[in-house]
Amino acid sequence: MDLQKINVKIFTRGAAKPSLADFIPVFHSWIQRTDGEYHDVADYSHVDAGPGVLLIAHEANLSMDEQGRRRGLLFNQKQALSGSNRDKLKFVLQQALQKCQQLEREPSLVGKVEFRGDEVVICVNDRLLAPNTEETLEELRDDLDTIGTLLFGSKPFALRRDDDPGRRFAVHLESRVDSPVSLLVANLIGGD
Repeated sequence: MDLQKINVKIFTRGAAKPSLADFIPVFHSWIQRTDGEYHDVADYSHVDAGPGVLLIAHEANLSMDEQGRRRGLLFNQKQALSGSNRDKLKFVLQQALQKCQQLEREPSLVGKVEFRGDEVVICVNDRLLAPNTEETLEELRDDLDTIGTLLFGSKPFALRRDDDPGRRFAVHLESRVDSPVSLLVANLIGGD
């Protein structure tokens, strides 16, 4: 299985959360600070438990997503990646975590948004390639276990598949320890 179209969601922490509208000027500022990396911002904040606010780019979209009634950063890798599945998973996870760090450091969001380091959802946005079955999980288990070990370091974690057959293939990597996002990034980078 040659994984592509990998999505990663990292959830926000705490009850105090800024309005989704607060992310619109932040994402617009990211567009202005880059040389064509980002293209547009789409506001779906009016949709209950929906995609929230989306930053559109050629390589990958990201959004402050509220699907499942759980807010988090959703990183959607759109362009093909090379390397092993393990390399691709690690790359997308690292990109998502770094965007979380970037949002936590945004002056208008400091103290208002913080991301949890105890749960990450990895989803394959391709039902034909990766049907939501136990067989898909078994085929990817070694890579997912390795990524979980890199991500959480020496802390134990569990891997849980969302087994609703109507959904895309998604696994939750869950640790009992809520580490800062910066530590998770360092763990991934140090795992080279």
